[in-house]
Amino acid sequence: VQLQAFGGGLVQAGGSLRLSCAASGRTFSSSGMGWFRQAPGKEREFVAAFSPSGGTTDYADSVKGRFTISRDNAKNMLYLQMNSLKPEDTAVYYCAAHTGAVIRKVAAGYDYWGQGTVVTVSS
Repeated sequence: VQLQAFGGGLVQAGGSLRLSCAASGRTFSSSGMGWFRQAPGKEREFVAAFSPSGGTTDYADSVKGRFTISRDNAKNMLYLQMNSLKPEDTAVYYCAAHTGAVIRKVAAGYDYWGQGTVVTVSS
């Protein structure tokens, strides 16, 4: 699976952005998918994920109620709708995929990564 994330940008606190991730490869529909982020000087952290079946989602506590992960298997697309953005959401956001059987929240569990898209939230 090859991944390309896009849709980042500069937004004011309280605003919204939708990130997209285009995937190539015929295993997308059966892959577990996730979003991670990495702020300057910090480790990459989990944001949101889909189970391989697409029936289960999970979110980091810091984004619950504000971010929504979705996928369109027909278009091989993964999305992250981000609302009520805060300055602490500023980071490079990555989409990732794995071929495991269950939802994963650890970066090391993912096999494929996109190049990242930058999100900057100003106060």
